Amino acid sequence: MPPSTKTKPKRAVFHGWRILGFATLTAALTGPGQTLGVSVFIDHFIEDLALTRSEVSIAYLIGTMLGALTLPTVGRWIDRVGVRNAITIIGVAFSVALVAMSGVGGFITLAAGFTFIRLLGQGALSIASTVAVTHWFERRRGFALGLYTTGASLLIGFTPVLLNQAIEFTSWRAAWIIAAVAILVTVVPIGRFGIISYPSDIGEVPDGHVAVAATKQVQPKRRSYTRAEAVRTVPFWIVLAGSAAAGAWSTALNFHQISLLGEAGLSSSAAALMFLPQVAGGSVAALAFGALTDRVQARWLIPISMGLLATAMLLVQVVKPGPVVFVYAMTLGLSSGSARSIRAALLPKWFGTAHIGAISGLITLALVVGSAVGPVTFSLGRDWLGGYSSTAAWLSLVPIGVALAALTMLRDRPTKAGQFGG
Repeated sequence: MPPSTKTKPKRAVFHGWRILGFATLTAALTGPGQTLGVSVFIDHFIEDLALTRSEVSIAYLIGTMLGALTLPTVGRWIDRVGVRNAITIIGVAFSVALVAMSGVGGFITLAAGFTFIRLLGQGALSIASTVAVTHWFERRRGFALGLYTTGASLLIGFTPVLLNQAIEFTSWRAAWIIAAVAILVTVVPIGRFGIISYPSDIGEVPDGHVAVAATKQVQPKRRSYTRAEAVRTVPFWIVLAGSAAAGAWSTALNFHQISLLGEAGLSSSAAALMFLPQVAGGSVAALAFGALTDRVQARWLIPISMGLLATAMLLVQVVKPGPVVFVYAMTLGLSSGSARSIRAALLPKWFGTAHIGAISGLITLALVVGSAVGPVTFSLGRDWLGGYSSTAAWLSLVPIGVALAALTMLRDRPTKAGQFGG
């Protein structure tokens, strides 16, 4: 018999995984605008700009707050222009802002520089990268976002190491220019040629063939909330409160880590090494909680994440060289990674994707404001209460309160009041 001329239909390639990889890389490249990236420049600002540590901290607070105020508008803009155009434009603007950081000469220019790198790096580019993944996945969104946050967290962990090497081989001003070039030659091409805003732009659907196969089943139509509708629901405010708490206290503990662990008996180099178990814990939690958001109700996941943050803060009372400091660092990393995954997965799950940029912009505003206020709050608390341990103990009541609110106020299914979860 002659060989059959029939061929098996070739399954169309799903581009969502490629978009996920590109979005993970662009999220990782927010590093120069994140606290970890900025931290390696602090001593150079103090020495070369003739500023005190408090003045640099205040400039950072002002810049972070001013940058955060525009994020709700940025979120709406991303929804309007699409993530492809948004990432391209943000990449160019972020590069310019990093070049400007190389020329700061005093308090005012430093605060202005912080404003733009925090707005464009930690804020705008992070939102656009997350939204890019959100549009391409639905049934497997939690798993995809878990991979995204895991990969981004791991790569961001290398930012202070790479920037510190650039400073040692050149200067701190040249290091900002090197970072700007890295953004320009990676983020901009990815945005222009790699990102596809919506699956429908190329005739695909979220999740690819998995979603096509699922169409044989009756699927309830999901509605998308506007930002105005979302803010009238209880779940929105619980996620916002959790994001603000995680942003504030995790950033504070990281910002003061060298000093905090130094008081506990660790050398500065040993304290810096504790960032590594944090990154490891954050990566594990991001992947695990990303997958769990597809299966477990939010009323349980949010309390677990907040419980991890409160535990890390309480461990400050007993932290010392040895296994305890490792457990502390891992717990802090687990809390940060879980909060990122839960936030990224629950917003589109609850509110849909049509206005996800605008909704995410408000949540990111709370996160960024928290990251600005947290370090100052810890610093003042240390002065007033006599140490980091007492400050952390009292402030742990905040995540505990968010955990209790999630347990008591979230419901298994939608209600007229918008109190849903799961």
